[in-house]
Parts: sequence; structure tokens; C-alpha cells
Amino acid sequence: MKRQPTCICVNLRRASRALSAFYDEAMAPSGITVTQFSLLRAVEREQPVAISALAADMELDRTTLARNIAPLERAGLLALAPGEDQRVTEVRLTAAGSATIRRASPLWEAVQRRIAAQLGDERIAQLREIGAAISVLSSADESDSIRAKQRRRRGSR
Repeated sequence: MKRQPTCICVNLRRASRALSAFYDEAMAPSGITVTQFSLLRAVEREQPVAISALAADMELDRTTLARNIAPLERAGLLALAPGEDQRVTEVRLTAAGSATIRRASPLWEAVQRRIAAQLGDERIAQLREIGAAISVLSSADESDSIRAKQRRRRGSR
């Protein structure tokens, strides 16, 4: 058995990579990855959605989100357009994007069932709790960092 590092981050990243690879392999026939599927589903739920709102919903910075949107736009699965406020760019699902979600959903659902059967309800609930706690921790650190930058800027004037 592999040595388990004591670093929480390393362990979570390993698990995340393994889980993503498991989903991606199962979803390969759909032509998209689990990350792309998640993005398409997020757009589907909120569309039309401003890029900044989508980034906040997915807990991604705008640059990372833009890198994830670009190949989906090139593939014709997402469309970008100016919002009512010309400073806002909105994202919409195309007909091809909707068809891709329909094609990928049964594959995603099968993987979900397989993982749920392996882990069980209690562990899945724990994973959700851990994810939520880490997101809160990360958000608090982000807010502290933003406030510190603002204080430094005010102090340099």
C-alpha cells in the first residue's frame, strides 16, 4: 500500500485527481470531461449568466473560468454575448451544448451510482461537509487577503 502523507492538501489533491480521472474515463463517450460537464450544467441552471456570477457560483477565479469556457465555446457548446449592460459578458448554452448534456448525463449518473455504492451515504455526507468547511476556510482567507490589500493601498496614498 502507498504511503499516506500527513499533508491534508496532498491527500485531497490525490483523491481529487483519481476521482476526476474515474469520471473522465466513464464520460469519454460523451466527448467532454467531468469539469466541462459541471460547467455546462452550471450555465444550464442559470442562463443567461454573467461570467462573474458563474465564477462565483463555481468558486473559480475569472481567469480559470475563462480558460474552461474557451474550448467549450470553440466546440459550439457555449456562446458568449454582451449582456444588457455592455460591460457584462453573458454565457449561454447552445443547442449543441444541451445535446451534449443529454448525452453525458446518463454516463455521469452511472458514475455517481457506482461511487455512491462504493462509499456509502455516510461517507458521501462527510465528503460534502468537508468540502463545505474547506470552501468556508478558503473564502475567509480570501476575504482577509482582500482586506489586507485594501489597507496597504490606503496606507500608500
